[in-house]
Amino acid sequence: MEFLNYHHLRYFWVVAKEGGLRKAADKLHVSQPTISAQLAALESVLGEKLFRRGGRALTLTEAGHRVLGYAEEIFSLGQELLDAARQVPTARPLRVHIGIADSLPKLVSYQIIKPIFNLAQPIQAVCREGKVADLLGQLAGYRLDIVLADEPAPSSMPLKVFNHFLGDCGVTFCAERTLAATLKRKFPRSLNDAPVLLPAGNIALRRSLEKWFQARQLRPRLVAEFDDPALMKVAAADGLGFFALPTLVVAEAVGSYDFQAIGRTEDCRQPFYAITAERKLTHPAVVAVTANAQAALAG
Repeated sequence: MEFLNYHHLRYFWVVAKEGGLRKAADKLHVSQPTISAQLAALESVLGEKLFRRGGRALTLTEAGHRVLGYAEEIFSLGQELLDAARQVPTARPLRVHIGIADSLPKLVSYQIIKPIFNLAQPIQAVCREGKVADLLGQLAGYRLDIVLADEPAPSSMPLKVFNHFLGDCGVTFCAERTLAATLKRKFPRSLNDAPVLLPAGNIALRRSLEKWFQARQLRPRLVAEFDDPALMKVAAADGLGFFALPTLVVAEAVGSYDFQAIGRTEDCRQPFYAITAERKLTHPAVVAVTANAQAALAG
């Protein structure tokens, strides 16, 4: 595999910007024969002539103009990298790679990440949804900056990651309006033998709900269980059963799907975690995500 020598490319870039070997040699503090040798080496690798001579002047060939365009971007990006490392403000958007457990409701996920788009520096967010185990593997390989989940990373996994508890909130039981109107009467006893839509058995909220039902001797009638909270909302909107939603996002869910709240409880909790590869949070977007979630849940 061939690799581009960026030292050669920089000599070419300076010659093109300065318009000749002499001025480039003065700027780079090297001799003209040294620059000529570097240019010849670059042309040999690229298989193209980059300059043509016109008297004492050097003019770019068509290939030279193309290479100059790439060189401008490469060295501009290199300067931005240095500025970012030195924490000098830059106009380039800051990228953040966020992993979101597929068990987290979409409305909750967006509420947690929403503040990053209000930072002073422009942000480019890359959001990946998937199973927690897969996301943690990407996090450990530094392909993600943060993973949002509804439970901490399992201690049994051979990965060095750090759990940050963001907080938790109670849940509100919702349903399509006709069903909700019936179940609101005598809540929570009305939930006994009522059709229910539940998260899959491996999801933290499912375990919390089952404990809550058992403590109150309630036995709802299970209609379906879902890995995907979004699909569960669609089924609930069709009147198949009631479901539990983190109270944090009930207003948005009611407005978006025309659900009606049946009742709420603070005894059944929906936890939220941020998982990172570093103990100390330094990425501005990651700091904003964790700070916002803690403030919103505390409120």
